[in-house]
Amino acid sequence: MTKGQIEAKISEAVSKFEIEYMGRGPKQIKTIITEDFIVVRLIGFLSPTEKRLAQTKEGIELIKKVRATLFENAKEDLANLIKQVIDVDIAGIYSDVNTVNGEKVIVITLNKNLEKN
Repeated sequence: MTKGQIEAKISEAVSKFEIEYMGRGPKQIKTIITEDFIVVRLIGFLSPTEKRLAQTKEGIELIKKVRATLFENAKEDLANLIKQVIDVDIAGIYSDVNTVNGEKVIVITLNKNLEKN
């Protein structure tokens, strides 16, 4: 597979994960592989209810806490989905949410440089 095809398959896997584990998929998703890490950017992933909650400081904190907890509880499953695509061990997987612009970023660190293949 080409780098672009692998990135597309990772985007597919992450989108599927978001739908199954988080309850909603993103409007847009982009994956970039750079050496031994992968960055996945999700745009438009907040539900209408979360958008409303994000209008207050307390709501933002609640969204971040709930999303972080859900992600922590399911990140091994996401790591396994990604490993099926790239066939490389995952060193770490991290996520952060921006409620102002409705973005989420997932960073996956690897035990191998994918661009050297």
